[in-house]
Amino acid sequence: MRVGVPKEIKPGEYRVGLTPTAVREYVTHGHGVVVEKAAGHGAGYEDQAYVRAGATLAEDADAVFEAADLIVKVKEPQKVEWQRLTPRHILFTYLHLAPDPAQAQGLLASGAAAIAYETVTDRTGGLPLLAPMSEVAGRIAVFSAAETLLKHNGGMGLLLSGVPGVSPARVCVLGGGVVGANAARMAAGLGAEVVVIERSVPRMRELDDMFMGRLRTRYSTLDAVEEEILLADVVIGAVLTPGAAAPKLVRREHLSRMKTGSVLVDVSIDQGGCFETSHPTTHADPTYTIDGVVHYCVANMPGAAPRTSSDALVHATLPFGLALADQGLDALKHDPHLARGLNILGGQVTHPAVALALGKPFVDPYGAWAHKTA
Repeated sequence: MRVGVPKEIKPGEYRVGLTPTAVREYVTHGHGVVVEKAAGHGAGYEDQAYVRAGATLAEDADAVFEAADLIVKVKEPQKVEWQRLTPRHILFTYLHLAPDPAQAQGLLASGAAAIAYETVTDRTGGLPLLAPMSEVAGRIAVFSAAETLLKHNGGMGLLLSGVPGVSPARVCVLGGGVVGANAARMAAGLGAEVVVIERSVPRMRELDDMFMGRLRTRYSTLDAVEEEILLADVVIGAVLTPGAAAPKLVRREHLSRMKTGSVLVDVSIDQGGCFETSHPTTHADPTYTIDGVVHYCVANMPGAAPRTSSDALVHATLPFGLALADQGLDALKHDPHLARGLNILGGQVTHPAVALALGKPFVDPYGAWAHKTA
């Protein structure tokens, strides 16, 4: 199979879908790889590194899409990209379709197979292709919050760590999954006072053991959320419902009661955000203020660390990508976890949570696959 790697064009995005090391693996498996010139520059990978790994360089994205059957990316396709897709293409990337009906409609119209990293599962019910970027995002969220708290960035002028004799910031993390645990780790490590609100009692026990009393956990109720966000200097939104829109845990009416200059960091923004007042921002213009509360809602936080993020992402996606290259869509029949990543196929929505969020009919992925190949 011919594998294509276009340069990411979302604003502020510097990651790349395949590193030269990954390209070498595809080539060793007998596949041709076409990489757009300068696709890896943002992550520190020069074109010649791809050539040495066995890739062919393409002048532009049009040439990549024309030559390749499997397109491997990082972020969701932009309009010009989904317009390049055809029914012969398999797209393998983050999609986050629930809050993005325009992208969903574009992919449906293309007839392509679209497999989302964020809904591929594993045997334990985890999300192995989302996890590495969740780790990065959770850690970056704390660094970003600490910077935003400073007065010249619109915050209240509070040092996250405090100093001897002066209390540190109080950080409330909504959600104790991969993002939340990594955010809590960074915040606690910097000396902040941390509380994690989580709805899974077993997960709260895990966090309590993991942090050995360094943070507090609270069961997620409306009362708990309201009480903690009003006390917090920083609130980090780290909730996730796989494939679906994020629940809105912080409402507009809460903001006027929160501390002036406090900071909301919405890591759930790719799935629509967990704060009612959230809307996507970019690294170039990351914040805005409503009712005295500063919102940081960058939709591709890991893009700020493209070298680390690209390497971590490729380590997770490589086995699945190779299976798709080796077997095509037959790989879905052999791996039900990869099949759960299939969001769109042949003009139909093939993930139940995505279908519900978009108001579209759901078609079983195995049935859709059989229909396409019949």
